[in-house]
Amino acid sequence: MAGLSQDWEPVVIRKKAPTAAARKDEKAVNAARRAGAEIETVRKATAGSNRAASSSTTLNTRKLDEDTENLSHQKVPTELKKAIMQARQDKKLTQSQLAQLINEKPQIIQEYESGKAIPNQQIISKLERALGAKLRGKK
Repeated sequence: MAGLSQDWEPVVIRKKAPTAAARKDEKAVNAARRAGAEIETVRKATAGSNRAASSSTTLNTRKLDEDTENLSHQKVPTELKKAIMQARQDKKLTQSQLAQLINEKPQIIQEYESGKAIPNQQIISKLERALGAKLRGKK
């Protein structure tokens, strides 16, 4: 045990030097001001404004404002609505019975007869087969 001895020298652990981001924070700048150190302030070109974000949107908004195109989807024409209703009533079918015949939901038949549906040629051809009537006009 004679060879072992304790080292009683004080160990000093130091913090790392402040990083660039830490030196820029408000507390550090205020401490430097109080100490009388020189502080350099540089204003960035777009600091404090949202110019970079809004400059590109003005072009898009102008295009949207100038665009007068009416965007709406195609609806079932009145002639087709009437033709479906007439053919269904001639066969004495309800909307749900017709829907069952063509393997579609009754809601689809309701939409076609009320004119709210977006025309689908497959469904129209199923209706033509089930009702035995030509629904599509000459195009």
